[in-house]
Amino acid sequence: MEVICLQDEAFYALVEQVVARLKEKSGQEKEKWISDEEAMQLLNIKSKTTLQKLRDEGKIRFSQPQKKIIVYDRDSLNAYLEQNARNTF
Repeated sequence: MEVICLQDEAFYALVEQVVARLKEKSGQEKEKWISDEEAMQLLNIKSKTTLQKLRDEGKIRFSQPQKKIIVYDRDSLNAYLEQNARNTF
């Protein structure tokens, strides 16, 4: 068996490179802003009206770069889900 010794800085730099490459390969680098279809899928809702209600009530963040284009903040949707999660007994 061969033992390889690395300095702390070199080891952590290597780990960061490996993590970055794994994210790149697996596609885990997700977009911050997602479409209404993706938002509905993430929230597990089927109605655009429900999505609009959440938006109008200020429960989720959105951006409207053009008149008919609305995109949703993925972090806001995840926070909304976490806020409404119920703990088990």
